[in-house]
Amino acid sequence: MPTKNKELYTMKITDHIKKANGKTLFSFEIIPPKKGNNIEELYNNIDPLMEFKPPFIDVTTSREEYVYVEKSGLLDRKVTRMRPGTLGICAAIKHKYNVDTVPHVLCGGFTKEETEYLLVDCHYLGIDNVMALRGDAMSHQKYFEPSKNGHQYAGDLVAQISNLNSGKYLHDAIEVNNSTDFCIGVAGYPEKHLEAPSLQTDLKRLKQKVDAGADYVVTQMFFDNKKYFEFVKAAKEMGINVPIIPGIKPLAVKRHLQLLPQVFRIDIPEDLINEVENCKTNKDVRQVGVDFAIQQSKELLAAGVPFLHYYSMGKSDNIHAIAKELF
Repeated sequence: MPTKNKELYTMKITDHIKKANGKTLFSFEIIPPKKGNNIEELYNNIDPLMEFKPPFIDVTTSREEYVYVEKSGLLDRKVTRMRPGTLGICAAIKHKYNVDTVPHVLCGGFTKEETEYLLVDCHYLGIDNVMALRGDAMSHQKYFEPSKNGHQYAGDLVAQISNLNSGKYLHDAIEVNNSTDFCIGVAGYPEKHLEAPSLQTDLKRLKQKVDAGADYVVTQMFFDNKKYFEFVKAAKEMGINVPIIPGIKPLAVKRHLQLLPQVFRIDIPEDLINEVENCKTNKDVRQVGVDFAIQQSKELLAAGVPFLHYYSMGKSDNIHAIAKELF
């Protein structure tokens, strides 16, 4: 006789926070493996972190990318996807570990109709948490450009998801009695989004996303906790009263000193810079990154943040070393 499958665990991120009664929880973000790689590589990096009982795992997504193929002596540009679909990865993780997964849903590279298809599939699979993001400009673009019939701003994407929660589909093409019930996360930037003219302007954009239906915020990485605390205070003064989860990225290689400020427009504290510059190897840098992140996390933990959310970037050994000291 077939065995009865255990009931899959599903809860909104905001409900996880309420259930914790002020206790800080552990979560992390993973990147799907590159196209052609086996999912076991991903599992091998998730397995050690399940020790710390994460209520949810964020799964990034990517839009189309260009590769250049030589054709008759000329380079022909081709559109391709370099990583497997996020939804499939989310479903696999959810069923293997019985943990909530949060797929990233992007404006860039997707039409409104494609977004609706994705959200309908999420609902069908019992994935009730999503992270709504605009996404980055492509490498050949100076500024972000939406796809034809796609969203220009994350706030518009949030509004589309909120409409689905109210049973409103595009073109009024479907009549439903069973609406979606997505918990919607959005990004926040303690040092402002790189395209925003000021932090105050960026906070206004964040308020628009919350007003459109966002339920919680996860911040971009930062290395100075003071900037996070000031950001949370300013957000509350703006009328943003949803949970704001700090995102933490431990430095892992020396080139992060140039790469992270350039890509994300963030500051790295001088004492951390000096420690990394004094390292002889990237193994030493990785340990410095772990030690710094532990101290950073302890201060945030003492402040009672709802989650400590870590950007793993495909490797989990340093995240495990940090979490072992905290959870």
